[in-house]
Amino acid sequence: MRVGRPDGRTVGRLITAVVLLSGGPAVRQSDDPWPVLDRASQTYQTISTLSADFVQIVVNPLIGSPDTTRGKLYQMRPSRFAMRFTAPKGDRIVADGRYLWLYTPSTAPGQVIRSRIPAVGTTGPNLIGQFVERPRERYSARYLRADSLGGTMVDVVALSPKEKDQPYSGAVIWVDRNDRLVQRIDITEASGQQRTVILGNLKVNRGAPGREFTFSLPAGVRVVDQ
Repeated sequence: MRVGRPDGRTVGRLITAVVLLSGGPAVRQSDDPWPVLDRASQTYQTISTLSADFVQIVVNPLIGSPDTTRGKLYQMRPSRFAMRFTAPKGDRIVADGRYLWLYTPSTAPGQVIRSRIPAVGTTGPNLIGQFVERPRERYSARYLRADSLGGTMVDVVALSPKEKDQPYSGAVIWVDRNDRLVQRIDITEASGQQRTVILGNLKVNRGAPGREFTFSLPAGVRVVDQ
């Protein structure tokens, strides 16, 4: 079996640590981003489990055309997370509490990438928490505008990490004014790649099947540790 290095699309689907989109203009409430972020952070602290449909769009300047994927996202704090893709079907990213597994048979069928989850020092492998946990400590922030997303009013805030060792140079989050949940994330990665994730049908604190956070190694697949 030939096992090669992952191609650009495979790397594009790897959410680093874990790193994974409209509406017309509206009247904004304030130029101060911190009330928005504080409310989003407080709401996030009440969430133990979360599930959502997702659409992810990755634009790699070296490839050109966008790579659009979709599927179901699951999270159980603090360290269990999964993105199970329906397009391309069978691709998955799973954090089981100890390891983060990246398996993309659509582009690299012969291997799975495994990374150990740090026990301390991170927000855990999740898409949302890394932007709303301790935001005052971790980011410089700028209020961009009020907007609408899927018919819902949102506040749009730009974040710049204070630490320069992050895998992204900036992010823009879209926070629902009603439930204070993050609905969309636009990430500018250190490589120059642009990643947009739109969440829909969000359900919080309704439990999450344990099987979603279990990775079963397919037969004949090589494990590559990172």
